[in-house]
Amino acid sequence: QVQLVESGGGLVQAGGSLRLSCAVSGRTFDNYAMGWFRQAPGKEREIVATTSWSGSTFYWRDSVKGRFTISRDNAKNTLYLQMNSLRPEDTAVYYCATRSGSRILWAFRESDYWGQGTQVTVSS
Repeated sequence: QVQLVESGGGLVQAGGSLRLSCAVSGRTFDNYAMGWFRQAPGKEREIVATTSWSGSTFYWRDSVKGRFTISRDNAKNTLYLQMNSLRPEDTAVYYCATRSGSRILWAFRESDYWGQGTQVTVSS
């Protein structure tokens, strides 16, 4: 059974940092892109950052560029999202997801597997 389990969310003040992790079990993800999505209350789920299987190609949404870093450790089957200079508008439930193939830009509904999410709350 494939499982993606996010951790590392929490409450932080604006300007602070958090590091999210996504542990994957149940299979290996060779040739799968992985990424982070988020959904704020009353808003649609949106892509945040993604990376190719090799970890050499990335996508970030404009609002997080320069603040968030995505990385993956294929040996540990773990995906990370380092979030710095957090803003109240970053408040959301963050999900990790994976999709087979080389595309690094996809809609959440196109994901093959995803986790249950972890809450990130940034206070002003």
